[in-house]
Amino acid sequence: MPVGGTMTAINHPMESSMTTASNTAANAAPTTAVLLIDVQESFRHRPYWDEATWPAFQERTNALLDGAAARGLPIIRVLHSDGPETADNPFSLVSGHVRPLDGLAQVPIAAEFLKRRHSALVGTGLSIWLTEHGIRRLIVAGIRTEQCCETTTRHASDEGWTVDYVTEATHTFPIPHTSGVVVSVDDLKLRTEVALQGRFADIVTVEQALARAG
Repeated sequence: MPVGGTMTAINHPMESSMTTASNTAANAAPTTAVLLIDVQESFRHRPYWDEATWPAFQERTNALLDGAAARGLPIIRVLHSDGPETADNPFSLVSGHVRPLDGLAQVPIAAEFLKRRHSALVGTGLSIWLTEHGIRRLIVAGIRTEQCCETTTRHASDEGWTVDYVTEATHTFPIPHTSGVVVSVDDLKLRTEVALQGRFADIVTVEQALARAG
């Protein structure tokens, strides 16, 4: 990722109704948040995008978003921008593609951050938001599995957050190796799980992540 650029964050705090002591106890603020990383239209404009792989990811991601919203969990949207600010670069702000992918569930967003590095915690103010809102557990989903999602997970774990990594709600694309071998999506996801499990995150399904959320 290119170095430089101003990090911006647009926060939309979720409403809280804690007018009495009893209401406070009944509506205790959640300590789990969903991080939806880089699920943006930019990827549709890359040559490696495969529309055939989108529906399965869409279904699992929307199940996570709908389930989180139903439980009152804050959903944090992270978008990515880098490269030249030209219209032909789909990750530039001027391209108009740095926006949520069409087809995502329409759920309340607690906060939105723009990042320019692999980790969503670098230079965005996200860590401050999480700390101020008492978040202790993160549910990670998004694009790409082995890049920004994995990097954010490692970073968050090292900073002290408990992380549930929902592989089925992440998406990625085949990557060619310098040897000429092309690493498949399934192999990339397996490698990511092996690298994260028991060290940086628990590997869970959508349903497991929601059941564990507090």
